Amino acid sequence: MFSHLMIGVKNLEESKTFYDAALGALGIKPGRVDPKGRAMYIHNGNIFMLSEPIDGKEACGANGGTIGFAAATPEEADAFHKAGLQNGGTAIEDAPGWRENNDLKLYLAYLRDPAGNKICAMCRG
Repeated sequence: MFSHLMIGVKNLEESKTFYDAALGALGIKPGRVDPKGRAMYIHNGNIFMLSEPIDGKEACGANGGTIGFAAATPEEADAFHKAGLQNGGTAIEDAPGWRENNDLKLYLAYLRDPAGNKICAMCRG
């Protein structure tokens, strides 16, 4: 359905450091910065990008939006969360752990990145 996902950041270098660490815990290689100054992460055919807004206005997190990254195990989600906290992220929601809703069992680890975007590592149970 999606070709790529790009989010706005306030400081590319700071956000790249955060995502290199957090996504690295999920086995994703560090982002590459293209000639236009955007960081790009390519993994399993998916593209995730960071960019300072081209309109010159300040980047802001989407109110009500969440970007979810797949974790293979709860331990990988915990490593994502820990690496994010150590690199400028903020813990939000409940602590990382299992959540059950109807027939779904999910392990979730939520953070806000340095630009305020809400992200999560998720492992299905």
